[in-house]
Amino acid sequence: MDPTLPTNDLSRRTFLAGTAGAAVWALSPLAKAANSAPANKVCAFVKFVQSLSYDELAEQIAEAGFDGIEATIRDKGQVVPEQAVDELPKLVEALKKHDLEVNVMASNVNRVDQPHTESVLRTAAALGIPRYRMEYYRYDLKRSVTDQLRELRPVVKDLAAMNRELGIRGVYQNHSGAYAVGATIWDLHELFRDYSTDEFGIAFDIRHATVEAGLSWPVLFNVATPHLGAVYIKDFVWDGKKPENVPLGAGRVDRNFIALLRKTNFAGPISLHVEYLPKAGVVENLAAMKRDLATLKTWLTEA
Repeated sequence: MDPTLPTNDLSRRTFLAGTAGAAVWALSPLAKAANSAPANKVCAFVKFVQSLSYDELAEQIAEAGFDGIEATIRDKGQVVPEQAVDELPKLVEALKKHDLEVNVMASNVNRVDQPHTESVLRTAAALGIPRYRMEYYRYDLKRSVTDQLRELRPVVKDLAAMNRELGIRGVYQNHSGAYAVGATIWDLHELFRDYSTDEFGIAFDIRHATVEAGLSWPVLFNVATPHLGAVYIKDFVWDGKKPENVPLGAGRVDRNFIALLRKTNFAGPISLHVEYLPKAGVVENLAAMKRDLATLKTWLTEA
């Protein structure tokens, strides 16, 4: 420091230097990346690796670079509903050892009068699990669809009351197929429009939306946006008339979906679904999850 400089000149030059440095930083690629870094936690849907022990699962998911998991607490899941009270805390504790959490709990729940519904949800809420994925409703196409939606409204109302009481929210995944309530998204808008996302949200699945809507998937996303509770990412190609799951980036799903998602300022979880190796083992599925996560992170960074 030059002792001959007046104090006020020194302060002014320091300020100007700092301001210039801040301006340069604001224009730098690192700053742009920091400002645009996704707030979303990315979790792994663990359906095809759920044979691992709780500790092994937590270790492998952490090593792969995920923030948490979409746990399978359902029939044929890692934890079956009748054992959730005892087993779910053990899973949560194993995840905590690796700074992971259950971001979404995939469940059988879609009405209050099912066996184990209250005990599963009460246990999850007490453990701080913020949301559960509902089992989807099915249409009987021999009956009026509008009548069936009307019949579902009191079912949804009762479940909303339980969600409010327990402090947990349900998210509903749109599937593809004429039998699936929610495939068109409009029916979910009708069912959930009177409830806040603290009670119900849509787990928007871009793969299923693209199967259903083709080039007009942005319309389905637009309808879903006010109700977003989670986002599901996976990819597919057409095999004749049937959709076939493929690695992320190798199929029909438009990566521009991420740019639209960013514009919504949605800060909830993104669940990565790897479902194209259903007959492979745990090792193969873990490797596929790592590859798809790398692709997803590239999409998120470049959006």
